[in-house]
Amino acid sequence: MPNMSLPPEERNLTPHQVEALDMRRRRGSMLLTLAGMFTIIAVLLTCWVGQDLQYAPGFSRPMTYYFLIACGIVLFTLVTGLYLRRGAPEIH
Repeated sequence: MPNMSLPPEERNLTPHQVEALDMRRRRGSMLLTLAGMFTIIAVLLTCWVGQDLQYAPGFSRPMTYYFLIACGIVLFTLVTGLYLRRGAPEIH
């Protein structure tokens, strides 16, 4: 009898499919962890971004560029991690 707490598309999976599903969810968790780490880095970079924008001449604003790159990484890993992590959790 299938586990009724699982979504209908996950009730009749083979062991190899379950292993692939668990691996996908682990990768999603890893990407969410990376998103959290880069969020902390981006928050710390905000301390210097304002000063960099105020005092740096021309386009020489490295902290601003680092901040934008960190924000891009956060958005990418967050969206990808949430997409891979979708579905029911491993342990109920």
